[in-house]
Amino acid sequence: MDAEEYQDHPVRSYVLTSGRAHPSRNTLRPETLVCAAPGHRQPPDRQAAELVRLCSGTLALAEAAAYLGRPVSLLAVLVSDLVDQGFLTIRSNHQPNVLPDTDTLEKVLDGLRRL
Repeated sequence: MDAEEYQDHPVRSYVLTSGRAHPSRNTLRPETLVCAAPGHRQPPDRQAAELVRLCSGTLALAEAAAYLGRPVSLLAVLVSDLVDQGFLTIRSNHQPNVLPDTDTLEKVLDGLRRL
């Protein structure tokens, strides 16, 4: 399958996600790395099978979106579904934002005041 099959109709994105606009996992970002789950089963859906095939090695969500010619937001929904179903796994070292301690914030504020 190639990118043209994903672009055959103006509402195709909506159909591919069953009308959903948000993934079930809010941790998916464009730089999130995904790969086929161990056992490499093939999903019954043709588009999902192509996405799993693309992720036979590790691939960033943004790379998969670019290869398929679709928005990252659409691929986030599809990848999220495939992770939930056990076809893909997430490989990401994204750490949640860690706030600096109060002492550091006070030093920054003092420095800004001196400007």
